[in-house]
Amino acid sequence: MDSYRAKVERLKEQMAQYASEDVAVAFSGGVDSSLILKLACKEAERTGHIVYGILFHTMLHPSGDIEEARETAREAGARFQVLEVDELGAAGIEDNPRDRCYRCKRYLFEKLRERAEELGVGSILEGTNEDDMHTYRPGIQAVRELGILSPLADAGLTKEEIRKLAREEGISVAGKPSTPCLATRFPYGSRLSYEEMERVEEAERWLRGLGLYNVRLRAHGEVARIETDKEDLERVMGKREEAVSRLKALGYKYVALDLEGFRSGSMDE
Repeated sequence: MDSYRAKVERLKEQMAQYASEDVAVAFSGGVDSSLILKLACKEAERTGHIVYGILFHTMLHPSGDIEEARETAREAGARFQVLEVDELGAAGIEDNPRDRCYRCKRYLFEKLRERAEELGVGSILEGTNEDDMHTYRPGIQAVRELGILSPLADAGLTKEEIRKLAREEGISVAGKPSTPCLATRFPYGSRLSYEEMERVEEAERWLRGLGLYNVRLRAHGEVARIETDKEDLERVMGKREEAVSRLKALGYKYVALDLEGFRSGSMDE
């Protein structure tokens, strides 16, 4: 098995190659894409080429803070752009099919490729990592089909190693928790709507205000199932009455705390 340093060197060699021309990064503002953006910009300083950090603005992803992403891109030295997309109907995922991630990624990256062609960009990079390769991620197939590059996965870097390297590179979002697509909060086959996803996002925003790091609100019709790290289960129980009151005010009839704790991709189990 390659050492951490060997993986980092392989990644940096890749980035030097990609920065030999103008390059675009599918930039979410999270740690994975922020690391790619930073390393691409460091190489572009040497080659004199441009790095574009292009953020998808979509209702299927937590709104987060566009200005935070803009500042992260500025710190890296990239040219920041926002690409407005509405994939719920356009990608055919209203009924949350099991291949939702494939359809969605295909649609998003086709739009990104169109923007890249307008900019005269040679390569498009995205943030799939080694851990993603061992879970149910059908969107990876779409990325591969479109010729999008995944340097973190190609270098074999895990999420933990990516956070370590991001800290070494002085990236401000190195410890930022992952914020995947809001459709992952709903069972496959359930009808998706922007109203329901906004309700989930508001609930998670309130729950994070309790000091939780990883938190997901899985919506099963009238039931709101809270997932958080096992060490934070007692914290939620300590705020039980407030949590029940807040989530019922959002329209949920029943509020449950998942005793298994947070699991990425638990709807795929």
